[in-house]
Amino acid sequence: MDPVEELPSMLWGLDPIFSAFARLHIRDILLMPESCQVPDIYFYKSHPIYKVDVLGTVVYKQEREDFYSYGVDDGTGVISCLCWKDDLMKVQVDSDKREKEPHDDDQGAFNPAAELRKLKRTQQSRCRLEIGELLRVRGPVKTYRQQREITAYAYYKVDDPVMAAQIEWMTDVLQLYRQFYNKPLHLESDTACHSPVSSLSRATNIIKDFLQQKLVSKFTPYDVQDLLQPLFLRGTEAAPAHQEPVAGPSACQQLHHLLKEALQVLQDEGLVYRRLKSQDEVYFVRKSHLCEGSWWNVLVDICVLHQVTVQDKDLLMAAKDIIREDSKREKFGEKGCHVLHILSAVRQRHSLNVSKAALELVLQALECNSDIVSTRHDHYTTF
Repeated sequence: MDPVEELPSMLWGLDPIFSAFARLHIRDILLMPESCQVPDIYFYKSHPIYKVDVLGTVVYKQEREDFYSYGVDDGTGVISCLCWKDDLMKVQVDSDKREKEPHDDDQGAFNPAAELRKLKRTQQSRCRLEIGELLRVRGPVKTYRQQREITAYAYYKVDDPVMAAQIEWMTDVLQLYRQFYNKPLHLESDTACHSPVSSLSRATNIIKDFLQQKLVSKFTPYDVQDLLQPLFLRGTEAAPAHQEPVAGPSACQQLHHLLKEALQVLQDEGLVYRRLKSQDEVYFVRKSHLCEGSWWNVLVDICVLHQVTVQDKDLLMAAKDIIREDSKREKFGEKGCHVLHILSAVRQRHSLNVSKAALELVLQALECNSDIVSTRHDHYTTF
């Protein structure tokens, strides 16, 4: 593999495929280029790989004193798999037959020694394969005498009389290729920290921390705009001094847009809501030195729902009164009031801009205070 295109070894651990047994076709295992940095590390496309998991038919077999060498064919190629024997495998079956005692064949007696010998024979038969049998091998890929091979960590015979295991295996491998192996590896760089999504998330968390620390019940956008200023200072400091300015929105405009999006996220989550004074959405205009008509001249009355349970008694009482009054009606007498009915009534009585997420937090607070009770999913009534 070209050293220029190869991923630095210090970053290999960031690829989850590097730590897993990759289920690759044997053809791809044989063709994978070896790393120029570390021996016995290979690359499939941009993914570093050193251990694999294969399933195939044994097409040749060699037995030595300490290991078996099986040729495994999965339909795309053949690779040699070195399967080491453990101490149990080195015991020959013939020796077990010579040690067989007369009472092994007794029908009614239980002989622990005989059962142990049967268990050894069963384990040996699972690890001693013949040509034509199905073998699964997991282990690292090595190059020995210019030939690619797998040194097995674990291997065993797979019983598959109707080829169900092979069909499932092929289906899973093709899906892994589509979802992971054939997709290039993209590592997040430092520039990702300044992406719009990351900036919005950090701006939202900054406002949440401010509301929790100051325990405010209402605030204006002007109160929190300075908290987001450092997010834009980092970007301006990173730009070279001699670089010419690029056409686009100014930092002030970007700050306004980011704050507006962050407040919208908080409203969608139900953590804050904007209480409107009229159906025409008339805002209180704050007299200041800012230009008339600027977005910052608008005083937006925003209540934090974490504090509504303690400070905003109007919304709590509105929801509680609606549930208490409507629960007496025959329509809601048995099941209780549905959350959507409560939401519609709260919007008519209290504020048009109360979201369902905000109301659910209010209902949870009322239920914790034992003011209301949930009769079933999304239905509430009073005691």
